[in-house]
This record gives sequence, structure tokens and C-alpha cells, in this order.
Amino acid sequence: MNIEVRDLRKSYGDGEICTKVLCGISCYIESGAVCCLLGPSGSGKSTLLNVLGGIDRADSGSIKIDGESIEKLSIRKLSEYRRSKLGFVFQFYNLIPNLTIRENIETGVLSNKPLPINELIETLGLTEHQHKFPHQVSGGQQQRAGIGRALIKNPDLLLCDEPTGALDFHTAKEVLGLLQKINRDYNTTMIIATHNAAIAGISHRVIKLHNGGIKDNYKNTKIQ
Repeated sequence: MNIEVRDLRKSYGDGEICTKVLCGISCYIESGAVCCLLGPSGSGKSTLLNVLGGIDRADSGSIKIDGESIEKLSIRKLSEYRRSKLGFVFQFYNLIPNLTIRENIETGVLSNKPLPINELIETLGLTEHQHKFPHQVSGGQQQRAGIGRALIKNPDLLLCDEPTGALDFHTAKEVLGLLQKINRDYNTTMIIATHNAAIAGISHRVIKLHNGGIKDNYKNTKIQ
């Protein structure tokens, strides 16, 4: 899934209380790549991720996904785009507490081309934990389940907002390794918004954001 962004702008509020969040963002993300949106809090990375995912609308500019302009889609078509093409992973896992890990992953089946769940659970390293409830597993295992819930529908694009933000260093490293494996095994295009510079090391492309603009944009030739 190729992604082309041109002169994307987004503000909140009006007049003197208007806050410019995206200030003319332009970039290209190659199909099958892991892209890191790197920047501090307030740099615009989560807003950019939400606009790419159709959760929010830009004020101006264009986003083309495989040549199709998503800002021109109707509400129904945009909902269909999110349901069939996208997977979302967030900092906090938001698992359903009275469902098992396997059942939580199964709630993400929204397409007609889902991945085989047993294979996915094995890839996630959750086979022995699949029948446990969220409170019975670690934070890292809950995040793996959250990733599985996003992946089960076999999305073309995986959007991750601070996926390691609630994890300790060791667990975060394990989750990053898992994202690398998923990218290799399923060729899933990934965009990861983070302030964690370590994620840049596993990314094919790194886009550094600052005050709503792009500070740097480069291909990583030394992926860890």
C-alpha cells in the first residue's frame, strides 16, 4: 500500500485560539515499509496518524492510498476503507476484560480475508496464553493481543500510536521485534507514531516531526 501525502494542514480552534497542528506535511511511504513518525509530544504525529486512518479530517491537502484520494471519500466509503484496509494499535490495549485473549483477537475479524487465527496466535507468541483473560497475562502479552486484534483482518496498513509507550524497556524491545516479524511475514505496511528513538532503528523510513512540520525524512539503510 503506497501512501502519498501532499501539503497536509490541520488546525483546531478559531481566531486567537487557533492551534496549527499540521503545517504542510508532504511525504511518501512505500508499500511494505515500516515508517516511524518520530517526535516529541505536540509535534503532530498522532494527528497525522489519525488523519491517515480517516479518524480525523485534514483542513486541506491530499492523501492518496494506492492512487485513491481518501479525503474525497464519502462517510460510507471512508468507513469501509477503515474496516477493510486498516488495523489500529494503541498505547493502551483496551482489551475486553471478560473475553479470553483468543476471543479478544477474534473481535477484530471484520474482513472477508482474515488471517488464520491459530497461525497468528503462534506468530504472536500467545499459544499457551490464548485461553487466559487479560488480567491473567502481562502488559506485553496484552499488547501482543492488541496487535493481533488489529492484524486478524489482514489489513494492508497497520497504524500504531505509541505501541510501546506503556511498556518497560525489555517488553518494548520484544514488541518491536514482533512488529518486525509481522512486517516480514505478512508484508504489512506499518506507520508507527512514537517519541521512542529506538523504533527508528527498526524502520525502513524515518520521518521526524517538530511543531507540525517535517524536520527530517530519510530511508534507514542500517535496520537493526
